[in-house]
Amino acid sequence: MANDILTYALEGNIATVVMDDGKANALSEAMIDGLSGAIDRAEREASALVICGRKDRFCAGFDLRVMMSSPDAAKQLLRQGSALLMKLYGAKVPLVMACTGHALAGGALVLLTGDVRVGARGAFKIGLNEVSIGMPVPVLAMELARDRLDVRELGPATLESRIYTPDDAAKAGYLDIVVADEEVLARAKAEATRLTGLAKGAYAATKERLRRKTIEHVNDTLESDMASLLTPVAK
Repeated sequence: MANDILTYALEGNIATVVMDDGKANALSEAMIDGLSGAIDRAEREASALVICGRKDRFCAGFDLRVMMSSPDAAKQLLRQGSALLMKLYGAKVPLVMACTGHALAGGALVLLTGDVRVGARGAFKIGLNEVSIGMPVPVLAMELARDRLDVRELGPATLESRIYTPDDAAKAGYLDIVVADEEVLARAKAEATRLTGLAKGAYAATKERLRRKTIEHVNDTLESDMASLLTPVAK
């Protein structure tokens, strides 16, 4: 499976997806569709899934060209992106992120959906920058942050739009492991292999129990939250 911005490869029982749009790896409609299809395929034929970015860029978040084009276009992309993030968060196979560089806004959310997050050490920015650009943090982002980040960093990460280096991102909870950039993908695959040693059915059932309520809450509040997000707020 391959297109202009995403490749999928199966090596043994490990599926690896590499995002590379040649730019910042924005969550465009094509990227969202490609990732969603990759999850479906991995759940059918693999025992674990690794998602990797391009060198120096993991994911820049939602495609700003679409988000700024019209309220209706923004709502549609947010719906698609929310569905993808909840699909990643609830993936039936172990999901390992290979964070190869910057991961901001929606890109940081992709990172938060991973079961194990391996990051490249370097001058990279990771975090939720919504408040700093005049946008409330969405319910979706808040719930993922609440689940995955250290409680002491939840306020700074959301209210203050704190942006982290990879090493500090590991302390905050965005990452689990930080290695040299040339080691990221290999370490991510090693973590995926380790996770395949667990019983697949038990893993999926336990994850469903762990994350079901959050997924239901995000889905139930999505439309009302989008209406609020797209209403101008005072700066």
